[in-house]
Order: sequence, then C-alpha cells, then structure tokens
Amino acid sequence: MTSVPRVLVLAGRGRYEDPWHDMAATSHKVAEVLSAPTIDGTDDLGSPAYQVSVRGAFPDALDDLDPAGDGVDLVVVNTSSGRPDPGFDGDDSRWSGFHERLRAWADAGRPVLGLHQAANTFADSAHWERILGGRWVDGTSMHPDIGEADFTLAGADHDLAGVLRDVTSGTVTAFDERYSYLRVAESSTVLLTQQHDGIDHPVVWVSGAPGVRCVYDALGHGARSYDSPSRQALLRAEVTWLLAGT
Repeated sequence: MTSVPRVLVLAGRGRYEDPWHDMAATSHKVAEVLSAPTIDGTDDLGSPAYQVSVRGAFPDALDDLDPAGDGVDLVVVNTSSGRPDPGFDGDDSRWSGFHERLRAWADAGRPVLGLHQAANTFADSAHWERILGGRWVDGTSMHPDIGEADFTLAGADHDLAGVLRDVTSGTVTAFDERYSYLRVAESSTVLLTQQHDGIDHPVVWVSGAPGVRCVYDALGHGARSYDSPSRQALLRAEVTWLLAGT
C-alpha cells in the first residue's frame, strides 16, 4: 500500500441503478469525506487523507483491478439493483468478467466496503452475498420512513467496535433510512444496530467469510446522511480498519 491509500468507489448505473438512490451524489460525498484532510493533514484516526476516485459500474470498470497489484487499495461498492433485461445493459455473460474480478479481489483478502443499497446489488453474482456477509431480501427486508435516526453499537468483541466506540461515543446519528430484516450470515460480526418493531436490526457488520476482509454499512441513502459528523467518523473508521490489514 502506498503512503496515501487509493480508494475506488463504484457508483451504480445501468444494470445496478435504481430510481430511489442518487448514487452519483452519494459516491461523490463518500469521496469528499475520505479525501478531506483535517488541519494537521490526518483524519480522526491518525491516518492520511485518502486518494479517492469514483467510477461508474460499467462491465469494464474493474478491468484494471489486480489483487496482486498496487493500483487500488480498497474497493467501495455503492451500487444497487436495476434492470437485468439483456437489451438494456447487457446480459449476464457481459457482466461475468466484472463479477469474477471483484470475487478474485475479495477472495485474495483485499478490502471491500459495501454501502447501503449494496445489500441489494449484484443478484447475478454467485459470490456477492457470501463476500458481503448478508443481503436485502425482497418481500422481507424493509425500512421505515427516512428521518433522523440513531444507530447504536452492538457490543461486539471486535477491534473495529473499539475504534467506533472511541470516535462515535457509541451512537451514530444521521438523516437516513433504517434497513430492517436483512439476511445476515451467522459468521458476520454485527457492530451497529437500529431498533424497529422492538427488534435490534443489524446495520453494520464485518463479514465472516473465510479469507475475506469486508465491511457492510447500511447507512448512506442520500447525500444528507454524510453531513453527520458521527456518520463521517463511522465511514472513516471502517476504511481505516479495512486498510490496516493490507
């Protein structure tokens, strides 16, 4: 890894774009948060600002992604579900190379961060749910109306949980959706939850897939979510932890 880590944000479009999320806007907010240095040139965790690029999710978007190379240090997936009909944005075979490159990256232990609607993306990949450690399930998963919401530390015994406790004081507050009833793998370590219908629902977790270094963060419906200082701290903490293992 170089002295200034390089982060690639995949912004949803075409096959992986929906009518409810402005993924161009949120991808650029992610880039803004991660690339902005503080006064002393470091973020809250003492690591340098990140070099961030945003790239649309085209079939060739990951052609230069090399698990053994040094072009990228972290992939952030900010894509969703869209139209899979072949006449719109290609058939499954056109996208198979894209999914294989992402799988090879993740299975090589290279870091991946999935944001918000990433739980509902890449349904045509046989590996994405395993890598992410969970999934949005149509007809089961849902969210209450968007609004100011609290997301609370779950008390997991994990080094990232300790960092989050330090930088968020145990609670992240943001104007956001509260994803509920997601399917979460038993091997995933839940770090943050939100309460709905008297149930604590996982919203941030570390994937437990063998050999994979991946965090899922269900926050980030819109650009406004990233205006929250505690949400910004959450994002930076996740990225710093993911990169610490590379």
